[in-house]
Amino acid sequence: MQSFLHKLIIKTVRRSRVKKFPQLNEYSSFKMAKGFLELKVTVKSLSKDSFFIALGVLSASFSLQSFLLPNKFIDGGVTGISLLIAARTAIPLYIPLIIINIPFVLLGYRVVGKQFAIKTAIAIVCLMVCLATVHFPQITHDKSLASFFGGFFLGSGIGLSIRGGAVIDGTEIMAIYLSRRFGISISDVVVLINISVFGAAAYLLSMETALYSLITYLAATKTLDFVVEGIEEYIGVTIVSTHNDQIRLMVINDLGRGVTVYRGKHGFGSHGKTTDMDIVYTVITRLELNRLNTEIEKIDPHAFVIMSSVKDTKGGMIKKRPLKH
Repeated sequence: MQSFLHKLIIKTVRRSRVKKFPQLNEYSSFKMAKGFLELKVTVKSLSKDSFFIALGVLSASFSLQSFLLPNKFIDGGVTGISLLIAARTAIPLYIPLIIINIPFVLLGYRVVGKQFAIKTAIAIVCLMVCLATVHFPQITHDKSLASFFGGFFLGSGIGLSIRGGAVIDGTEIMAIYLSRRFGISISDVVVLINISVFGAAAYLLSMETALYSLITYLAATKTLDFVVEGIEEYIGVTIVSTHNDQIRLMVINDLGRGVTVYRGKHGFGSHGKTTDMDIVYTVITRLELNRLNTEIEKIDPHAFVIMSSVKDTKGGMIKKRPLKH
């Protein structure tokens, strides 16, 4: 068992060193321990990604079969084009979904990377299989409910897949590629694509269907942002103050948050006079922002405070301690 584990470590995470150390006994205990840690992290990451992708596929499939397809509603991007084809023809949804996404998977290999392309291909194939084999009942006949909850579950599915390192809609891949090639923003590309899709829906289906589909798209977009960015909103705060040590201790002891201290220069005056000082940086939740500002005001009313939005955080103390009030 131990020999098998050693070989597995070498083949999965130490491949770059196999040529240098072809014999198993040439690996030191430290290298094998490090390799085991890397293998453990890799397996944990793959397990988590697989869970998110599977959950995302089920959520998207549930949305499509229970809400969107019965009402002939569509979404934006590749999924919207596939739904439009399915609504106008007798072709099952999973066929255009996988065919249209194939070039985007290949483009994703070129633009993002091999691992992303493999995960995306697996996610799209799983969605196709789920749509073909698992059948969800229609939940409601109310069009407003169908458009809103269809968008909610579809956005959840796409967001969970992104959390797992894949996408089930190739629109974003094309947007990234066109943005790099022509210098336009990704959001502009996505908007242009979706205008075309909803315009086609209004012409081929009906204006009412296109409007309901727009509600679906908006609900999916907001849910996707919520799933990808997380429940809490984080704020990165940079504090420039001559009382930096007191502020640092306040953040650590009173708020229970970690800090990073930078060595910098404070410039002021008409002649550009500068002085050396420590600059304090911390990440807190939006709920704690008001208290932090109050405590800074008590220590130094003239402190220069810069606040910026942070999408998410990993490690450190911010997710490990409860909020203190």
